[in-house]
Amino acid sequence: MANALTAKPAFVVRETGNMFAVTLDGVRDIPKIRVWWQEYLRQCWFISKVTAIPVMLISIPFGAVIALHVGSFSRQLGAESATGAAMVLAIVREAAPVATALLIAGAGGSAMTADIGSRKIRDEIAAMEVMAVNPIGRLVTPRLLAASTVALFLVSLVSVAGLAGGYVFNVLVQHVTAGAYFSGFTQLVQLPDLWSSLAKAWVFGFIAAMVSCYKGLYCKGGPKGVGDAVNQGVVITFIFIFFVNFIMTSLYFALVPQKF
Repeated sequence: MANALTAKPAFVVRETGNMFAVTLDGVRDIPKIRVWWQEYLRQCWFISKVTAIPVMLISIPFGAVIALHVGSFSRQLGAESATGAAMVLAIVREAAPVATALLIAGAGGSAMTADIGSRKIRDEIAAMEVMAVNPIGRLVTPRLLAASTVALFLVSLVSVAGLAGGYVFNVLVQHVTAGAYFSGFTQLVQLPDLWSSLAKAWVFGFIAAMVSCYKGLYCKGGPKGVGDAVNQGVVITFIFIFFVNFIMTSLYFALVPQKF
């Protein structure tokens, strides 16, 4: 009984340590640009291709739902002029980075795990090691950087699309004046909010690639093992992202004075 109770925590600690060890090896190979730059460009294009349109399709109704709630609440308080400020805070600070991370993890991350996992079960990873080719530098490093880079561009796209969706519902549906909607953008928002959003997106993209690459490198059990690794990678990434989001948001409010 005691062994059963200690086996699971020991497994989690060991897996977490292995994952961060693989990530550190990937970060260590960043200066070797000539090794990974071509794969980096291919991964940037692939992640952008599979996430750009879905993230817009998600962010527009996402912003519209937030706009409906915020507009209804502000109307009850008689503060329609604050709708724009609330929309910017909700979308730029929280909704845009999280939506970006979920799309990168669900679309790009699952493809990374499947690709590396397929190489693993076909013994391509072992063949690379036999030929003295470092699989971490060739496969993991470019994916870490590509996911982080694409996340920076996607979070801006999500913010614009979400605010556009909010404009449609607040101005056209709930009849808030366009001037009041746009003038509220500068009431409570400040430049550190944007830097916080970009930092979150970069970190979330890095986490998605970190978990996905690790699960692909350590998958086992044939094609079924690859499918299980993809499923586990997406779930673990979501858990990591929400946990890190809470930490980063708490640090932001503790370190950055808010605008009143």
